[in-house]
Amino acid sequence: MSASRREIKAEKAHRILVIKHGALGDIIQGLDAYATLRAQFSNAHITLLTAKAFAPLMQSMPYFDAVHIDERAPFWQISNLLSVRSFLRDNFDMIIDLQCSKRTNRYHQFLVRKGQVWFGTADNCAHPYPDFTGVNNAERMRIAADMAAKYIYGQKAIGRIEADLSFLSADKKAFSLPDNYAVLLPGCSPAKPSKRWPAKSYAKLAEMLIDKQIRPVLIGTKIDADACDEIARLVPQSLNLCQQTNLAELAAITSDAQLVVGNDSGPIFLAAKTGAPSWMMMGQDTDPSMSAPSGANAHYIKTDDLRSLSAEEVMQTIFAKS
Repeated sequence: MSASRREIKAEKAHRILVIKHGALGDIIQGLDAYATLRAQFSNAHITLLTAKAFAPLMQSMPYFDAVHIDERAPFWQISNLLSVRSFLRDNFDMIIDLQCSKRTNRYHQFLVRKGQVWFGTADNCAHPYPDFTGVNNAERMRIAADMAAKYIYGQKAIGRIEADLSFLSADKKAFSLPDNYAVLLPGCSPAKPSKRWPAKSYAKLAEMLIDKQIRPVLIGTKIDADACDEIARLVPQSLNLCQQTNLAELAAITSDAQLVVGNDSGPIFLAAKTGAPSWMMMGQDTDPSMSAPSGANAHYIKTDDLRSLSAEEVMQTIFAKS
C-alpha cells in the first residue's frame, strides 16, 4: 500500500469501537491489547462497549475516550435492540470485537451497517480472525489489535505494548500488612464450584506458610466470604480482608506479596498482571492453553479434580519454582 493510500485510510480511523463485555479475568487479559490499540491509534476517538458491572473499571483506564454500557437484554426486547442498533451504526469507522460471543456475532449479523469494517469471528465479517485454537486469550486480543493496525497502515504500527497498571494505584497502608505475606484468593464464581480448590486445602496451605514465617492474607468478595471465613476460623493467624478491598487495593496488595495463590477467577489474573509470583489452581473446566494468566511470574497448577490436590503438592510446586 502506498504512503498516500495509508494516509487516506488513517484519516478514516477517527472513530473506533471496541467490544469487550467481560468477565473480569478476560478484561484483565485484554489490557495489553487496549494499550496497543491506544498507542496505534493515538489520535482516534476510541469507544468501549462493555457490561455495566465493568464500566467503572474500564472508565478508569487511560485507553478509552468513552465507555458505553450494553445492557445485554434479551433480543426479544425490541426497544433495547433498536437502541443497540442505533449505537452500532453511529458512524464508527471500524469495530473491533474482542468478546467474540454469540451475542456479538448476532450484532454483526443483524445490527451493523452493511459493509461495516468489523474485526471478529462473526460469519462474513470483513476481517475474520485466524484460527485461535490453543491460543491464549491475551494473545488473541493482541493479534486483533495488530490486525486493525495492519488494515490501516499496511503493517503493525508499533511493537507490542505492555499495559501500565498505574491507573489502579491505591494506598495499602490502612491494611497493616506484615513484611512477609502471601495472598490467598479462595473464591470464584458460584456457578462453577468445580473451579474451587477446597477451603480446607487453602487452610492447610496457610498453616504451612505460617511455618515459613509468611502470613496468609485472605481476599475476596461477598460470594467468597464463606471460604475466607472458614480459612480464618481454621487458621486464626490469617489476616482476613474479605469484602474490604477494591480492585485497585487488590492490585497494590498483591504486587508486594511474596506469592499469590488463587482459583480461576478475575483476581488471580490481576495479581499475575502486577508481576507478583502467582499460581492459579486449574481444574477440569479450565484450559491452560487458552486461559492461563499472563505475567512475568505467572504460573498454574493443573489437575482434573481440585479436591484431590493436596496442600503439600501445591507448597512443593510453589517453592520449587521460587
